[in-house]
Amino acid sequence: MNFLSHFYFDSLSRQPYQILGGLLPDLVKNADKSWNIHPEKLPISLFDNPHQVHILKGWNRHLQVDKLFHSSAFFAHHLHQIKQPLLGLLKGTAIKPFFLAHISIELLLDSLLITQNKVNVENLYMLLNKIEDSELIHFLRLNQIQDVAKFQNFYNTFKTEKYLATYAHTDKISYALKRICMRIWESPINQTQEIELTEILDTYKIKLSQDFIFIFEHIAAKL
Repeated sequence: MNFLSHFYFDSLSRQPYQILGGLLPDLVKNADKSWNIHPEKLPISLFDNPHQVHILKGWNRHLQVDKLFHSSAFFAHHLHQIKQPLLGLLKGTAIKPFFLAHISIELLLDSLLITQNKVNVENLYMLLNKIEDSELIHFLRLNQIQDVAKFQNFYNTFKTEKYLATYAHTDKISYALKRICMRIWESPINQTQEIELTEILDTYKIKLSQDFIFIFEHIAAKL
């Protein structure tokens, strides 16, 4: 699941450090894809104050949510369904249909959470802005990330640009998907294909809207 979908499960919480922890696995990978940390495997005694414990709790919740989501019949069904119209679009490109379908489903879920008022994006950013930098840096260093400046630069941009709010619009999702693919493949899709991708996403968002909340309810019942 993506950022807002993870936030959904803690959206009623006023504990910013747990919310940060729930986003950190994706934040870390977005900041530097070579970083591969596993705080869940570290001795609990290393997390030596309540803020650190809450970050770890959010991190572990993220892992649990992703495991439940990716093993669900919902995910398998919609992954297969959205992949079909993407096959024609991606013909002749280097992009793997499974890869694009996977991320498309996750971003469309974020989009639906916004457009159906299931999460408040401004609340998320407000809570993140309550985090003390020293606590975040401490957590990163516990996990052997030495280049904390690189992470902070990415994280500050993430908070300042507030791009998650743009996911309400499918053309912005298409743009985000293109940018993600550009990290892996050079010139993955052209402008015409990006427009076609938006049309596919618009159509599938309507279909997904019919039952999307059930996966959140299913996961929440198991947490």
